[in-house]
Amino acid sequence: MITTAQERHALQQAAELERPLRAVEEALNALSLALQRQDAAGVDAVAAQLHAALSAAVDHFSRAARSGGVPQPLRQRLALASGQVATQREALARATASLDRAMDVLMPAAANPAAALYGAHGGADRSAHSAGQLLA
Repeated sequence: MITTAQERHALQQAAELERPLRAVEEALNALSLALQRQDAAGVDAVAAQLHAALSAAVDHFSRAARSGGVPQPLRQRLALASGQVATQREALARATASLDRAMDVLMPAAANPAAALYGAHGGADRSAHSAGQLLA
């Protein structure tokens, strides 16, 4: 039974921290599912939700830390969520690097840009062959 005002405050604080932490955990799970489904639009939407949830959680946890501390189980869950974010970020970085390497193999850059058929704007590179005038 809760008997002191301090215990009631601690219980209320834990309940207030539970909501933003649960939102972060749910967004991380949704991001993982979107990545597994290779759903680019879903990843974008969930990433925005995760960013907002993380921002709210950091705000709540910061205020709680200033006003008496954060319960250990909630601190551990936040640390776990932080680790999951770092893992997701690292996995995306590896996948991006792998994709970049594959693209370099499939579409190598021309060794001599003058030898390329097309210029940077998609059309034939005519500036070297004309005086820059249009004839009608």
